[in-house]
Amino acid sequence: MFCVTETLSHYSDMLLYVDALKAWKDTELPLVHSLSSEITIQRENLIYHLGEEWQKLAVWKLPSTKTELTSEKSFLKTALHLNRGGSKGDESVPHALLPSILQALSIQGELHKKIKLFGQVLFKYMLKPLILYPSLVVEVSSQPEQGAVLSLQCTETKAEHPDPSQVYTKVLTVENPQFSLPISVPKPNTKTLSEILGDLIWEEMSECIIRECLVHSIPANSSQLAEYSEVIKQTEDFESSLKEMGYLAGDSTDLLKYARNINCHFASKKCQDVIVAARKLMTSEMHNTVKITPEYKLSIPKLPNPSGGEKERKESSKKSAHYDQQSLENEKQLSPNTLCLPMCRISESVQQLMELAIQTLSEVVGSSPQCAVQLFYTVRNIFHLFFYVVPTYHKDNFLKLPHLAAIQHNNCMFIAHHLLTLGFQFKPHLPLKDGVAYFVDLVPGFRRLGARCFVAQMNVQKAEMLERLSTARNFSNLDDEDNYSVASKAIRQVIHQLRRLGKVWQDVLPVNIYCKAIGTLLNTAISELINKIMMLEDISNVDGERLRTLCQTIIEEGPLVFNPLPDENKNKKYQEEVPVYVKKWMTLKEISMVLNANLQEIVDRWAEGKGPLAAEFSCNEMKSLIRALFKNTERRAAALAKITK
Repeated sequence: MFCVTETLSHYSDMLLYVDALKAWKDTELPLVHSLSSEITIQRENLIYHLGEEWQKLAVWKLPSTKTELTSEKSFLKTALHLNRGGSKGDESVPHALLPSILQALSIQGELHKKIKLFGQVLFKYMLKPLILYPSLVVEVSSQPEQGAVLSLQCTETKAEHPDPSQVYTKVLTVENPQFSLPISVPKPNTKTLSEILGDLIWEEMSECIIRECLVHSIPANSSQLAEYSEVIKQTEDFESSLKEMGYLAGDSTDLLKYARNINCHFASKKCQDVIVAARKLMTSEMHNTVKITPEYKLSIPKLPNPSGGEKERKESSKKSAHYDQQSLENEKQLSPNTLCLPMCRISESVQQLMELAIQTLSEVVGSSPQCAVQLFYTVRNIFHLFFYVVPTYHKDNFLKLPHLAAIQHNNCMFIAHHLLTLGFQFKPHLPLKDGVAYFVDLVPGFRRLGARCFVAQMNVQKAEMLERLSTARNFSNLDDEDNYSVASKAIRQVIHQLRRLGKVWQDVLPVNIYCKAIGTLLNTAISELINKIMMLEDISNVDGERLRTLCQTIIEEGPLVFNPLPDENKNKKYQEEVPVYVKKWMTLKEISMVLNANLQEIVDRWAEGKGPLAAEFSCNEMKSLIRALFKNTERRAAALAKITK
């Protein structure tokens, strides 16, 4: 029988003899060169034949090179035929030539290359798809006198990500010693095929298992962490099996370390998922709103008492209640709505954002200190993210849509309100040092953010209002019908703008903010009208009557824009309080009276600087207005002389 090892022995001897001849001095015999060339040719010939024998051991059937490997179906044509080379009596016994072939390849330095290429193909077309796709399974079929065939099959499954136990089972099926040729090479200190194969593909395969499998198996909440011990045990058993088959050597690998370090990975994944979910809420539509009432409270799960037993807690509660009863007896009670949010509307997404923050903080209960701290700062990062993402992402809409600007104002005030106490509710469960601000330090920033957004919208509305009033031609020469028509139209447009805003902000803004906002805008229009009237140097009787008509239009219709509540009957209260919110309201009423009054009525209303006119106008302003309204006569001079303080 042809013996490969004997051939290699003769080859090594010949190589030594030729090297010895070449070492002689002045030796240039043609025979030496011929022998050297022949040995090289025979070596290459031997390597070629050994390569052919190696190819017979593992025959691959792979997908077409034109096929895109993007789904599990593209791997269904993958198959590996493992030829044991056994005898007819027992195909599980390797052929006698097989160890010699392997040793020969090893001696020639070709075995490592062959196994490396085999390992790359095995991982790319069989192991990696089995890890990636839950629906793929490996099927093993035996063929008499030939060996075994490993092929990939597709099964129905609803799982999006592979389960660790299933992945481990599939990998062990492929790397089972019956099929993966772990045959020892009979040479001292030489590794088995399985050891070489394990050294070549284990690192890449373990990274793939971590990235595509273990990452997705991390629990979504802390209550599931205890169940993860089963995954750790499965990982330990998986590595133990690989060690028994010779694929692994040494202690625990990165795969097992990853599984055991679940607390750290849980916190990292939880934080990442929370930030992603938070950003999605921040960039979602803000139009969908929920109504907030003074009775509204965030739903905070019941937290365990970190110190003391139930009995101590009850006794402490009884003492506290007894003390409160004694100390507050016969004293005035605060309103139930004290320190409560006023009735308004906020975005549904912001309500969900706060619920997400509370849910994340609830995870710190029972978590490791490192995990608890990481979760706490993740919640802080949520609010930092809101501070920068929302104003930037919705910037244009906040300026164009007054409704959204009002909602953003409420959103910021809602968050600021709950940040005041949010940290202290979870303080006993957070391993933080004394002096940590928790979330209170974020409150002023959120209040400024909400106010800045709403003030920007107010400035837009003021600019629109002043632009409309600028078309009134300074309210001069109103005896001209065209001029009067333009001025009247400008006033009507302003009233219409305020009514539209009143409808948009109705039941959205808190009542006090609504009245202040509408009052400020109405005051802007009134101030502009009064300033234009005071600048007129000559006001005819017709001009005066028409100016008074414009003033009366505002006086009559101005209060009607105050509609903070959907119920009209409840709005009457705020319509009667217009002077509280419109600083120039009484000034408008007084100037309207002056435009239709005679000199004596004006003097009487001035009342030597103590009347209602004196409260709204200075001496110079009143004198200037009298000069514009009345001709220069002795009566006017006498009236002017009485306008003093």
